[in-house]
Amino acid sequence: MADYLTDKKLTITQWAEDDRPREKLLLKGRSALSDAELIAILIGSGTANESAVDVAKRILMAADGDLNKLSGLTVKDLCTVKGIGEAKAISIIAALELGRRRNQTETPLPPQITASKHIYDYMKPELLDLPVEQFWVLMLNQNLRPIKKVKVGEGGVAGVVADPKIVFHKALECLASNIVLVHNHPSGNLIPSKEDNAITNRIVQSGVLLQINVVDHLIFTNNGYYSYKEAGLI
Repeated sequence: MADYLTDKKLTITQWAEDDRPREKLLLKGRSALSDAELIAILIGSGTANESAVDVAKRILMAADGDLNKLSGLTVKDLCTVKGIGEAKAISIIAALELGRRRNQTETPLPPQITASKHIYDYMKPELLDLPVEQFWVLMLNQNLRPIKKVKVGEGGVAGVVADPKIVFHKALECLASNIVLVHNHPSGNLIPSKEDNAITNRIVQSGVLLQINVVDHLIFTNNGYYSYKEAGLI
């Protein structure tokens, strides 16, 4: 009898009230729920042998427990998890996409650029959760007031090429006096590569000739940024 009780899997409706995800949310608030419990609410039910939370835990394991990785999984990827069909996979992806869009709500730039954090927040709509590298340029007037932001390059997972000729062609079109360079690292690595340093130096030097100042170069990741200006390299 003891072994039977140990091995038996309980459904959500058989749990103590405090342990049921829906009821727990109502009683204690959404912040009290674990990631697995939130996913369990999305999928609604488990399998004959596992509760929804058990299945949700296996979904998280498939993404190494990383919600950023989970947001990059496809319907096909999620359907490889036992107990997850197309409808449940779509529910998960839809919920993650809503969260992504909320995070991507554009933060208005201040009237004048005074901090790298302002640029990071402003670029979230373009670069958050992006699976490939992109290179953007933020155009500023002589008083460091924003004019526009322009994508000047797109590459693969591991690199992007930004042509200084295109960068300054766009800057001259806008009559920009100052520019900020921004590109993302989908890997999450905040350390500049040799290529990053080389293109930064080329663009800075070209800007001197054209009297267009490079204010900063930001490496963007989902969890933070690296600023060449803050590092004393510009």
